[in-house]
Amino acid sequence: MRVLVVGGGPTGLTLGIELARRGVGVRVVDKATAYFDGSRGDSLQPRTLEVFDDLGVLDAVRAAGAPPAPLRVHLGGRFVGEHWMAELREPRPGVPCPNPWVLGQSQTEGILRARLREFGVRVELDTALTGLEQDADGVTARLATGEAARFDYLVGADGGASSVRKAIGVAFPGTTDETFRALVGDVTAPDLDLTSGHWFAAEDHPVAGVALTPLPGTGQFQFISPLVEGDDASLETMQAALDRFSAGVRLTGHGWSTVWRPNVRLAERYRVGRVFLAGDAAHVHPPTGGQGLNTGVQDAYNLGWKLAAETALDSYETERRAVAARVLGLSTDLLDKYVEGSADAHKRGEEGYGLDITYRAPDATGVLVTGDRAPDAPLLDADGKHVRLFDLFRGPHFTRLVFGAPAPEEEHAYAVLRPGEEPSREISDGGRRGRGRYVVDAEGHAFAGYAAKPGDTFLVRPDGYLA
Repeated sequence: MRVLVVGGGPTGLTLGIELARRGVGVRVVDKATAYFDGSRGDSLQPRTLEVFDDLGVLDAVRAAGAPPAPLRVHLGGRFVGEHWMAELREPRPGVPCPNPWVLGQSQTEGILRARLREFGVRVELDTALTGLEQDADGVTARLATGEAARFDYLVGADGGASSVRKAIGVAFPGTTDETFRALVGDVTAPDLDLTSGHWFAAEDHPVAGVALTPLPGTGQFQFISPLVEGDDASLETMQAALDRFSAGVRLTGHGWSTVWRPNVRLAERYRVGRVFLAGDAAHVHPPTGGQGLNTGVQDAYNLGWKLAAETALDSYETERRAVAARVLGLSTDLLDKYVEGSADAHKRGEEGYGLDITYRAPDATGVLVTGDRAPDAPLLDADGKHVRLFDLFRGPHFTRLVFGAPAPEEEHAYAVLRPGEEPSREISDGGRRGRGRYVVDAEGHAFAGYAAKPGDTFLVRPDGYLA
C-alpha cells in the first residue's frame, strides 16, 4: 500500500509515523520551502501526551518542554499576585499524564520528524500538490515538481487553506470575525523571569491585557494581546502594547508572529472516496483552550491504523468530526468569555484534556456512554517485572484483556489476575505461546479502572480506545 500525506505539520507527521511503523509505504510532502520556526500551538494536552507515549516520542517531548507556569499578574504596573490557568493534578494509576505540557510547535515538529526519519521517511519540502484525480482503485497526485504519482490513499493535512479540501470540493462552513484581532508572536524580554508567565493589564479592566508565557528551551516568551486597529505584527507594536499598561518591560527581539482573527470552521465531510482530511484542513479553532494541534494529532492517530488495515474507514469521519464539533464549541466559548471580559476567561478545567473522548454509540436510552479511552494501570508481568497497561497497548496492534480468566491463544491477549490467583495450565504451560500471557493486578487498579468482574473481556483498539 502507498499513502500520500499532504502537509508536514504535527498532523501529517503523526500520520506518517503511524503508517510507517505499520509497514505502509508513505510519503509526506509540504509546499513550504523551510520547516516552520515558531511557537504557535505550544500546549500539549494529556491525551496527546498519551499518543506521543505510544509513538515513542514522549521522553523527548518531556525533556524539551516544561509544565505550565503560573502567571504573575501586574495591574497598572503593580504586581498583585500569581494566577494558575488550571489546577495541577497528581498522576493517577489510570492517568499517568494528568496535566498539559508546554512545548513550542516547531520543537514538537522537530521531535516528530526525527521519529519519522527512524522509519526511513523524510518530509519533502517545496513539494506542493497541484492537483489530484481518483478512481475506484487509487489516487493520482500531481506535484509541483512535475511528478504525477499513484497512491492507494491521499490525506490532506495541509491546513485551513487546504488545497486537498478544495480539490475534492468539500465545503468549509463557519465564520471569520473581522471585528476582533489579536497579535501572537515569539519575543525576547530579558527583564522578565522565564520560569513564570506574566500578565499586564489596566486596574479597571484586568481581563484584557498582554500575556507573555515562557517557551521552554528557547529563551523566549509567546506574546498575545488584542490588536488596535491599524497596528501590525511588528516588535514596535508589541512594545507599545506593553507600554500602555505601564509594564516597564523591554523587548529586544522577536521571531515568528501573526495577526489572528477568530476563524471557526468545520468541513462538511472528512472523506471523499480515497481522499481524507485531517487537522486544520478539516477544522479550525480559536487558540483559546489550546485545542487545534491536539485535535489534529488525534485525528491522525485515529485514521492511521484504519488506513493501514483498510478497515472501518467510514468510522473516521463519524468519530472525529463529532469530536471536532465539540472542541469548536469549547474553544469558541472561551474566546467569547475573553472578548466579553469575563473573569472565567482565564480558567481551564479538564474538558479540554481529551481524556473523556468517546467513540461509542448511544445506548438504548439515547445516552452517550462517555470516556471509552482504555485507562492505564500498574501491573506485574509473568516474571514479576513492573509494567503498565500502556506498555501492553504500545504499538500498532489490538490488545485483549481477560479479567480473572484464561486469555485466548492469540498474540497480545492477556489474562489479568488478582494477587494469589493461580494462572491456569493453559496460560502458564506450553513454552513460547503460553509464557507471559498473564499479568498480575497487584494493587487492584486495573480491575477498578475497567469496572471489571471475573470473566469480563475488553478489546483495546490500536489507538487506545475500547472496541
